[in-house]
Amino acid sequence: MFPPLPIKLLDCQFHPLGVAAELMIVEGDSASTAVGITRDSSYQAVLPIQGKPLNAWKANRAKVASNEFYSAIIQAIGAGWDDTFCLDQARYQHIVLIFDPDADGIHCSMLVLMFFYRWMRPLLDSGRILLVRPPMFEINATHLTDILCAETDEQAVANVDRLSREGYQNITKKRFRGLASMGNAILSKYCVNPETRLTYRMRAEDAVAAIRAFSPNSVIDKS
Repeated sequence: MFPPLPIKLLDCQFHPLGVAAELMIVEGDSASTAVGITRDSSYQAVLPIQGKPLNAWKANRAKVASNEFYSAIIQAIGAGWDDTFCLDQARYQHIVLIFDPDADGIHCSMLVLMFFYRWMRPLLDSGRILLVRPPMFEINATHLTDILCAETDEQAVANVDRLSREGYQNITKKRFRGLASMGNAILSKYCVNPETRLTYRMRAEDAVAAIRAFSPNSVIDKS
């Protein structure tokens, strides 16, 4: 008998072998609902977190095991954790982190990355942790065929300036309030669809950089 899956997991229909299933981790129930609508449910699963994750790099095993979010990750992946982790048993080929592109979102994503580094290191070493950077702004204008998106303030200003030089009128710049505020088309293109989203493959050195930033006095074993 398989162990129970997390209550809030929107699981996919198929899993390896043969299907590159992925678990998308997002911030909050509204983001989970929005991503759940736009995903391909045949191979894309969604799991939300609530609030800022525990710093699993500093916490002991008992505290991590009792943490609602990390226990949900462990259950969803289904491959054990710590010294019992078995990569071949993972239910997903990739773990995809999709957090808001603000300071809190960046902090959350790095805390989750630190969890994987300490407790499920083989996922990082095998390149199976992915980070998606959602856009921050939507830029629109009268008669503009496609809505533009920008990752940073600088990109947004540059897009507005370019549209102005090209003669577009009624140019607007709107900051997204989270994944749920993007609309299905933008969310799918920039965050969910593997063929169009901007994805970074995370490695151990990325987690080490996060630990140095958020736990600067830690002693890091790079082996």
